[in-house]
Parts: sequence; structure tokens; C-alpha cells
Amino acid sequence: MDAALVAERLAGLRQRMIAVGVSPADVVVIAVTKTFGAAAVLAALEAGLVDVGENYAQELVAKAAEVTAAGGSPHWQFIGHLQRNKVRLLAPVVHRFQSVDRAEVVDELVRRAPGARLLLQVNTTAEPQKAGCPPEGVGALIERAATGGLVVEGLMTVGPTDTDLDPRPAFATLRRLVDDHGLSVCSMGMTADLDAAVAEGSTMVRVGRALFGPRHQPTPGAG
Repeated sequence: MDAALVAERLAGLRQRMIAVGVSPADVVVIAVTKTFGAAAVLAALEAGLVDVGENYAQELVAKAAEVTAAGGSPHWQFIGHLQRNKVRLLAPVVHRFQSVDRAEVVDELVRRAPGARLLLQVNTTAEPQKAGCPPEGVGALIERAATGGLVVEGLMTVGPTDTDLDPRPAFATLRRLVDDHGLSVCSMGMTADLDAAVAEGSTMVRVGRALFGPRHQPTPGAG
């Protein structure tokens, strides 16, 4: 993986932000390295990125060991569906959990990762198959996490599965919830819908394809 190419693509992403009137300085770019090897992480770090996102627990832990051995020290962000039985594995490595969406996962984090930093994932599109707590459940989940000593920094959402739909209403909903609850991080937007997300107030985007190109096939059994 060529760090110069990643840096060039990162500059292109920042130009997209500028084109919709948003300063790139106000938006953290998470380099999503799912299915890419440790070389992609190292290239992202060399290109100036700090935060790296992974979707699968075993893949993250294995990759973190490789990256550490090579002298890299990213802030690992877990952005995939978080299963209770993976929390103990992830706790020593993850800088921020971005996909906490239900009480039992909050409780497991309280037990296994005291003081963990997290974002609550919200289903802002009302798609029944999609992970995330409903918007009306955010307050109770924040309270449960805070009572357990966790640090809720913000909220995360994924735009509509149907890419023909306008993602802005879903993103506007998340931005409003972030503001209503006095939080600081609004994580929304990926390669395809980044422009709409930052226009609606995203402070953090999760980007893989626009930085690294087409994905490799996922590792069988990863999760």
C-alpha cells in the first residue's frame, strides 16, 4: 500500500468537504482498513491519519499486533456490530467503541472495559435489519453508560441502505440528537455519502474505499 497515494486520496476527501462549505479541520477521518492488511494501516499513519477503524474483532486484534510490531500506534476504533462476547478481547486494544447500541453491551463494557470511551449507534433510518438503538432510546442508554462509569462522547449512525434515498434526513436526525444531549462527536458519513454527512454536521467520517480502493474479500470466520 502506497502512503503517497493514500495521502493524495485523503487530500481529495478534504476537497470534497471544502466543496460543501466545511473546513476539513473540523472533521476527523477514520481510515477503515477492514479486509486490508497491516500495510494499509501503516500507509494511513504515514499519510498523517491517526484513527483507524475495524469491523471485526479478531481482525482488529491480529492487525493491531502486526502494526505495533512495525512501530505503528493508531487509535483503534471498533465500528462493526459489537457482540458481548468480543468486548473482553477488544478492551485492551480499542481506543473508542463506535457501535454500542443496547443495554447488555453497555453492561459488558462496564464489567470488562471500565471507563471506556464510546459512541452510541443510532438507527436513524428505521430499517428493521439495521443495528442501532432507536432515537427515542438514546437518553436512557446514555444514562446507563454514564452511571456505569463509561464515557459517552457522541453518537454514530449509518446512512440508508438504499443508496437512491437522500441520506440527509437521517444525518440531520443524528446531529439533532448529538446537540440535544450535549455531546461532542457526531460520527456519520462514508465514502459514498460523506458530502451529505459533513454538510449536515458530521465531525467524524469513516472512509475505506476512497482511501484504499476496492476491498479484498473478508477473512472467513472473522467477527
